[in-house]
Amino acid sequence: MAIDRAAMRMIFSCQFWRMAICWTFALLFSYLRFHLRGRCLTQHPRFRFSLDPGGKIRRPICIITGATSGLGEATARAMAAEGYHVVVAGRCSEKLDKIIQDIMKGNESAHLNAFQVDLSSFHSILKFERSFKQWLLDSNLDPSVQLLINNAGILATSFKVSADGYDKMMQTNYLGAFALTNLLLPLLKKSPVPSRIVNITPFTHRCVTNLKLDCNIFSHSSSSEKYPLLMSMRILSCVCCFSHMNSIVACMKKTHYLTYRSSQ
Repeated sequence: MAIDRAAMRMIFSCQFWRMAICWTFALLFSYLRFHLRGRCLTQHPRFRFSLDPGGKIRRPICIITGATSGLGEATARAMAAEGYHVVVAGRCSEKLDKIIQDIMKGNESAHLNAFQVDLSSFHSILKFERSFKQWLLDSNLDPSVQLLINNAGILATSFKVSADGYDKMMQTNYLGAFALTNLLLPLLKKSPVPSRIVNITPFTHRCVTNLKLDCNIFSHSSSSEKYPLLMSMRILSCVCCFSHMNSIVACMKKTHYLTYRSSQ
């Protein structure tokens, strides 16, 4: 069995073990915060279905990336059960078809559609946007989105360059999500009810002690030994970027929500 030398170097590096310890404390801290705050959280009212001019039920639309497994799959099932028209997005068409079939077996009244998208490719993201808007038009649906869940992500141990010249893991997990969010933002703004964007991100940005911004922070690097530490810096940069977007959205006359969730 071949040994991944880059993975072994990462495992035995000081940065990896420093991050492993920080991750453990960050996880415990996050769980404690969630447990304490969960007691006083207010329950948001469920979406009230409205009727279109033809008398048909107008269902809220929920887009979930990375919905073929794990947290994305569980979220797709939950949103379908809540009555949302769920749009599952992923790279593999076979897995997308399978998840729709599995959800329909347990919930025959579920409304689902599948779209292929590879977040490591800006071309694929643009193609998804065009296909999705065309589907809204062909289906005679309201040209708006009520919920966008950026859940897609991959895990890598070393640098791999995407077709656009960026680190593939970084582009899939964060740059792609940022691009997709910006493309869909006009549809989220058109929602007749407050819309919401949920970004599923790791909490590894809490391990960063000093952030030095560099124009090459998202690009390829030949130094695989610093990959774990550099990834935390990149994640922190993206969290700051989405936080800035949150402040922009908060200034809108119509209330919109930009919600953050932490996982992994």
